[in-house]
Amino acid sequence: MARASTKSVPSKAGAKSSRGRPRDEALHVRRCEQILDKATGVFARHGYPNTDVQFVADPLGISKGTVYRYFPSKERLFLAAVERGVRELDRQIESAIEWVVDPLDRMTAATRAYLEFFQDHPGLVELFIQERAEFGSRKKPIYFEHEGSACAQWHDLIQGLIDAGRIREISVDRVKETIGDLLYGTMFTNHMVGRRRPFEEQAASLMDVFFNGILSDSERVRRRESGAGLGVLAAANGGAAGKNGTVPRNGKGRVVPKKSNGRLR
Repeated sequence: MARASTKSVPSKAGAKSSRGRPRDEALHVRRCEQILDKATGVFARHGYPNTDVQFVADPLGISKGTVYRYFPSKERLFLAAVERGVRELDRQIESAIEWVVDPLDRMTAATRAYLEFFQDHPGLVELFIQERAEFGSRKKPIYFEHEGSACAQWHDLIQGLIDAGRIREISVDRVKETIGDLLYGTMFTNHMVGRRRPFEEQAASLMDVFFNGILSDSERVRRRESGAGLGVLAAANGGAAGKNGTVPRNGKGRVVPKKSNGRLR
């Protein structure tokens, strides 16, 4: 979900400037963007193993050598294309929530922006799949490297909702992990099965189930009174749950989180 980050894939693109006339930075940035935009489509269409850098250069009317001056290898070009896509996702989400005040509305707006982005950029999903297949030895996929300030941002937002009594007392990490998994899985499912449900409608459906659950009020009461599901509750929170459904808490009375990756995707 919202995930603005300062992390990036190391790149030597344009690291060396030629002697003589100073480099036109605006032109350099524009050319990088053109190359990465074209590379995203080419890699998505042909796959990493079958892509020749010439496939990227030809439609831009530049030489293969020019591409290599910006990105020293096909691998660097591919990873930079993935990195660019994730940064664009971050920007779209940040823009969508910028003027939204209510925390729950911010979560909904971020969900809509996330689903809209991948509806408009299906090629990036293909690159995620290829990154895992071709570069599985990397410690983390680029998507998950982009935690940065977003982790603290969403943690504080959710904790504030819990403190205000608007979300039940539950591990913040569990909330972030659950909605992150919902979005990540939805993104891939939409792409794999070619689902073209309007993103506004899909976001509303996801957040309805996430916010309101599937049980009726009477069923919640029945399960609470009978102790049903307490074993699941204990496992989810990494500790024992009492008869009244209580979960482990720290000295400040806050729920002790189960260890997790701890962020909204």
